[in-house]
Amino acid sequence: MNLRWKAALVAAASVVAAGAGMTVLSSPAQAASLVEVTNFGTNPSALRMYEYVPATVTANPAILVAVHYCTGSGPAFYSGTEFASLADRYGFIVIYPSATRSGSCFDVSSPQALKHDGGSDPVGIISMVRYVLSHNGADASRVYVTGASSGGMMTNVLLGDYPDVFKAGAAFMGVPFACFATTDGSSWNSACANGQVTKTPQQWGDLVRGAYPGYAGARPRMQLWHGTADTTLQYPNFGEEIKQWTNVLGVSQTPVATDTPQSGWTRTRYGNNSAQAPVEGISISGVGHSLPLSGQAAMAIHFFGLDGSVTTSPSASASPSRSASPSASPSASPSVSPSSQPSQSPPPAGGCTVGDSISAWNTGLTSNLTITNTSGSTITSWSLVFTLPSGQAITSGWNATYAPASGQVTAKNLSYNGTLAPGQSTTIGFNANHTGNTAKPASFTLNGTLCGNV
Repeated sequence: MNLRWKAALVAAASVVAAGAGMTVLSSPAQAASLVEVTNFGTNPSALRMYEYVPATVTANPAILVAVHYCTGSGPAFYSGTEFASLADRYGFIVIYPSATRSGSCFDVSSPQALKHDGGSDPVGIISMVRYVLSHNGADASRVYVTGASSGGMMTNVLLGDYPDVFKAGAAFMGVPFACFATTDGSSWNSACANGQVTKTPQQWGDLVRGAYPGYAGARPRMQLWHGTADTTLQYPNFGEEIKQWTNVLGVSQTPVATDTPQSGWTRTRYGNNSAQAPVEGISISGVGHSLPLSGQAAMAIHFFGLDGSVTTSPSASASPSRSASPSASPSASPSVSPSSQPSQSPPPAGGCTVGDSISAWNTGLTSNLTITNTSGSTITSWSLVFTLPSGQAITSGWNATYAPASGQVTAKNLSYNGTLAPGQSTTIGFNANHTGNTAKPASFTLNGTLCGNV
C-alpha cells in the first residue's frame, strides 16, 4: 500500500465525515439502525456486509450500494454521508460493504476484479445485492451503486462487470474502469492516480465491454463527480471517465447541455438534457479529494430517480461496436482566464523538461504535459508558453489556466502547484479540437527558458 495514498485518504475521510450534515432535508429521527449481515453468499475476499433498512420502505424497494473510501468502513460511510437519511425519506435500502484487507481499500486493480464473476470484491458485493433481493423483496430492476475514492473506482468497476445488475452509478473522485489495472499483485497504479493514463474513447469502451464478453443488454447510466484540485486521484481522470462512459452508452462526447448548479460547479450532460441523462459530469472548481460534500448525495439520488423523479432516458441498449463520432473533445471543467499570478521566480538556471503525451481521435485530442524543474533552484511560480499547431483550439483544461485558446498559449500555475523544487514535476493538461493536425507543439518555454522535450 502506497503510504501517500493512505495518508491522503485518511485526510479525505475526515473531510467526508465532517461534511455529512444534510441541510436540504428535514427527515424524522431515524428509528432504524445499521445491521451487519453474515453468511450472505459467495465472498472470496472476506468483505463484511452492513445493511440499512429504513423504518418505512416502499413496496419492492430499490437498493443502493454505497462503497467507502480507503481507510474507511461500511459503518463510517453510513455515519459520514447522507445516504441513510435519504433512504429514510425515500424508502430504499442501503448496502454498505466493508473492505477488510490492509488499508481497507477495495480491489479495483486485479484481473479477477475486472471480469464478470471473476472473483475478489465485486463477487462479494454482488452476493450482498442478491441477499437483499431475496430477503427484503427488493426490486431487481432498481439497483444502484455509488462510492467515494476507492468506492468511486469500485463504482466504475461494478458497472463494467455487472451491467445486468446495476441500473446506474454515481462515482465520486473515481477513475475509469480498468485504469487502475495491475498484474504484479500491487493494488496501486501511480500513472492512473496521477492522471497520466489516457486512451481513446473506443479503447476505454472496449475495456468495459471486454469485462463481460457477449453481453448485449442495457448498459447502466453514469454520473461522475471530481474536484479540479484533487491531488490523490488527479483531475484528468474525470475527462477519461467521460470518454469511457459516453462511448459505452453510445452517445456523443459533446455535451448537449452545460450549466452551473452551484457557484464553482460545472455540470455537463451527454446524450440528452434530462435529469437522468445517459452520462452526467459535475466538475467542482478548487475542491480536492473530499467528496461527496453536503447536498451532493441528494443530487446522486435524483440522478438515480430514487426521489420520485421520472426517468425519461432509459439506459442505452447494447453497447456500440464503435465509438460515437464526437464533434468536440470530452468536456471537463472549462478552462478559465488567467487571474493575477504572484511574481514569478527567475528562470531556472539549469533548465526544465516537458513531456507531452497526446491521445487523439476524430476531431479532438487530449494532451497531458509533465513539467520538470531540472535546475538547481526552486521555482515558486511558473508560466509555460507554447504554440499550438494550426487548427487546434483548447476547449477545457486542468491544473493550470490557459489563454488564449489557440496560437501562442500561456499556461499558468494554480495556487496548489506553483512551487517546483529541483527535480520536482507537475502534470497539467487540456482537451482541444483539431481539424486534422494532431501534432505536438514544437517547443515549450518555462519562465522564459526553453525546455528540453522528453
